[in-house]
Amino acid sequence: MHIVVADDLPASALELLRAEGWAVDARSGRAPDQLKADLANADALVVRSATKVTADIIAAAPKLRAIARAGTGVDNVHVDSATARGIVVMNAPGANSISVAELALAQILALARKLPAADASMKQGVWDKKSFMGEEIRGKTLGLAGLGRIGLAVARRARAFEMIVIAHDPFVSSEIAEELGIQMVSLDELCARADYLSLHLPSTPDTRRTFDADRLARCKKGMRIINTARGDLIDEAALAAAIQSGHIGGAAIDVYEVEPTRDHTLQTLPQVVASPHIAASTREGQELVGIETAAALRDYLKSGVIRNSVNFPATAQA
Repeated sequence: MHIVVADDLPASALELLRAEGWAVDARSGRAPDQLKADLANADALVVRSATKVTADIIAAAPKLRAIARAGTGVDNVHVDSATARGIVVMNAPGANSISVAELALAQILALARKLPAADASMKQGVWDKKSFMGEEIRGKTLGLAGLGRIGLAVARRARAFEMIVIAHDPFVSSEIAEELGIQMVSLDELCARADYLSLHLPSTPDTRRTFDADRLARCKKGMRIINTARGDLIDEAALAAAIQSGHIGGAAIDVYEVEPTRDHTLQTLPQVVASPHIAASTREGQELVGIETAAALRDYLKSGVIRNSVNFPATAQA
């Protein structure tokens, strides 16, 4: 079995695959033409978010049986082309949920207490207490757009801070949410009531630019928005304008419409806390993602067991 690992994986995940006696070609940063050449005899391809698995790359891999995405989103994989070839596309949902949820809470606290701006001021030798009056998040309403694994993890942590949690997710029943102390509401009500709005939606044709100028205008004045999910959920130019106008109180952004970012207008605003797509970048999260990805790939190639597939149903045995 020949496996190409095109992005960085922890050593423990690579060893799990090599323990089967399989050839593992682990090198990151390959150009598309080089990746095509390396996939000529590959049975499986493992990527993170950096490598784009296009239709052309899939076509250059005649023996390919599986594409494993070490992470949750598969928007960097041309899933339709893989499905047409019968190639299983799998991901690692949930392995980095805690890492992402903890960053979302850190962003909420950073916005509430103006920590980045206070730190920058201190580093310039300025002692300015008056400019950094903050607020408690206790008693504030947190809106969650999406209540999957990460959204639920954020909700549990927010409740520990005594926040009121409401959510919108058409795939979660009110009964289940209420058992967790979460009120399910419409997206319009979510935006109208939330003091902090944290996004945990997938990127689909239906969700792209959900938060455009029109929706932002209908949000509660002063609301702060947190995005650790997907950059294209927000119209960045519209968000920047809404912040500059004072209608949106601020934002904490970890993901962007284009990565690396080209238009820096949003992240240079003083009301914005910006980070370079690091929500899942913890030692613990990366280790779990790597192990889960490698284990699912091993089980499929070795025994035909399909787990965490986004394009074929899970099976006990193929």
